[in-house]
Amino acid sequence: MKKPHLYAPGPTPVPSEALLAMARPIPHHRAPEFEALLAEVRAGLKDLFQTTEEVLLFAATGTGGMEAAVVNTLSPGDTALVIRGGKFGERWGEICEAYGIPFVSIDVAYGKAVDPGLVAAALAKHPETRAVFSTHSETSTGVLHDIQAIAQIVLKTPTLLVVDAITSLGVVDLAMDAWGVDVVIAGSQKALMLPPGLALVGVSRKAWAVVERSRLPKYYFDFVAERKNLVKNQSHFTPAISLIVGLQQTLRMIRSEGLQNVFRRHEQLAAAMRAGVTALGLELFAERPTPAVTAVNAPTSIDGSAIVKTLRERHGVTIAGGQGSMKGKIFRLATMGYADPSDVVVALSALELTLSELGYPSKPGEGIRAAQVVLAGMSNA
Repeated sequence: MKKPHLYAPGPTPVPSEALLAMARPIPHHRAPEFEALLAEVRAGLKDLFQTTEEVLLFAATGTGGMEAAVVNTLSPGDTALVIRGGKFGERWGEICEAYGIPFVSIDVAYGKAVDPGLVAAALAKHPETRAVFSTHSETSTGVLHDIQAIAQIVLKTPTLLVVDAITSLGVVDLAMDAWGVDVVIAGSQKALMLPPGLALVGVSRKAWAVVERSRLPKYYFDFVAERKNLVKNQSHFTPAISLIVGLQQTLRMIRSEGLQNVFRRHEQLAAAMRAGVTALGLELFAERPTPAVTAVNAPTSIDGSAIVKTLRERHGVTIAGGQGSMKGKIFRLATMGYADPSDVVVALSALELTLSELGYPSKPGEGIRAAQVVLAGMSNA
């Protein structure tokens, strides 16, 4: 028997508090019981998004939230700016193409972070741009883009800044109102510690003025209709009831820990993971790593896909491989959501065994020892 360990960047482990809550008899979504629950969730989401505006909930994955952001902020004939530095940045362009929205792209090499100056230059050259579509934590490459710096640039223009924060919300600071970010998208299966199926979208006051004029086709993903119901602790259509019940519990956990402590924990766990893999002689792939997931270059003598497969089949440890052109070249270990120091130790231990089994020369315990130095500082802080 192998005990499963999940270190993929989504879905992530679900805590027992949420599992038990979701196992209770399901409430009806028009009953007073659910309305009271949704009122608490609304308040918790505002705290998490660091906004005073409503956070919309849709039964969808994060990609559904991304599509919703496009169709609610643009109209036929509008132009967008898309930052493409990985598979999820590229997805913004694919969604724009699906709706016939022309866009200017800033293409960033995989593993690199976008230079905010390129955004400023693109907006100066294309002042007609209606929205900048960006990614905070690019899961496919392990890069954290400087959204705060980009927001300072976009804030000086009439353009909206739309951010895929699917693997950054609840992992690293993203002060929506204070930074001036207009639309923030998250998904339930990441740092919110829930199964997939819930998309969350924060919308700024500046963005609402644009949303109300948007003329791209929409039906289910209608921000105006959803907000009209949400302020009454209702949903426009049948919501993902069980996931919202679970969300009540995970938001309570986040509030109990304290948002700044949550950010600190994620950074310390990621720092320990990075220390561990580099102590094994491996190289990090991202130049500006996100705390959500550690992307590692596979040794030149080993196919990265073999590392992923061996970890899963021999050791019961699930991580993620590379995507697109990075398939077989990198592998990714997440420390996101329901994670603590023991997760880093288990992941590195299994990685050391796997590398040894695949013929990579390393001294047993080197990675764990380096990680423990970081974790010791975490426990003493």
